Amino acid sequence: MTQGPQDVTANLGAVVAAVLFGASVVAVRVAVEDVHPLDLAVLRFGQGAVILLLVLALRAPSQLRINLRDLPLLAFLGAIFFSAFPLTFNTALRYTDASRGALVLATMPVWSMLLGRYLAQERLRPGQIAGVALTVAGVGLAATGDRAVAAGANALLGDALMLVTALLGALYGVLAQRALIRYQPLTVTTYAMAIGTLLLLPAALPGGFVSASALDPHLVELLLFLGVLGGALAFFLWTAALARLSPTRVAVYVNLNPMVAALLGILLLSEPTGPEFFVGFFAVVSGVYLVNVRPSLDRAQK
Repeated sequence: MTQGPQDVTANLGAVVAAVLFGASVVAVRVAVEDVHPLDLAVLRFGQGAVILLLVLALRAPSQLRINLRDLPLLAFLGAIFFSAFPLTFNTALRYTDASRGALVLATMPVWSMLLGRYLAQERLRPGQIAGVALTVAGVGLAATGDRAVAAGANALLGDALMLVTALLGALYGVLAQRALIRYQPLTVTTYAMAIGTLLLLPAALPGGFVSASALDPHLVELLLFLGVLGGALAFFLWTAALARLSPTRVAVYVNLNPMVAALLGILLLSEPTGPEFFVGFFAVVSGVYLVNVRPSLDRAQK
């Protein structure tokens, strides 16, 4: 993939997206207690799709036009990333604790590396492969330290669902680049999010979404955050990064998510932590450096 100065912007966008995803984990963990995972996905991405459609219509109406032959690809992207992905993720958090879930989701860059090699001819340097392994190890260290919660009886089901989530995220990263060859990131994100939401809508409608009694101001704030910042903005920035960087270089940022979620838990909820978390956090940041920053510095010196 072509490299250039825009790599910096793409990496910064991926960092912001990872921070928003990490905050979204905390929001989903709270919201899923009152909102069914299916309804939560529709409410989150329904908001996001409407916002992105309005932005496209007002700022770049020409980008709304697509070739009908590309619709199946955009629909498939929507199905895996905005239908199946949030459903398996939200449901997994009902059966497994956040620490175990974060550890399983941390395998996403590994799946991306494997899928990228065979589906997109992605080639990583040994240092970058080591960086991917370092981020996974860092999440594992942080998740299995003093902050880890004892697994419940249904933990294996939750782990399996989170593993499927990681695979879906990696697959989206690889396949989205085919659509990004022909369309702008905003177009790809908008169509995929809108189609993914529509696919979930028939199953969500009979339940009536959220009961009026459950809609307290705090829950409304969580839903708005998930739709606007954790939905429209975060997924646009993630897809925009995929337009500039290889799938694994973007996917490795997913391992910042549990770090951000844990930091928010420490700062906002006074959750206890131990030295393992901070060592793990340093390992994740170092791994991201090896995958994305170091190769760019090496190229600049040549």
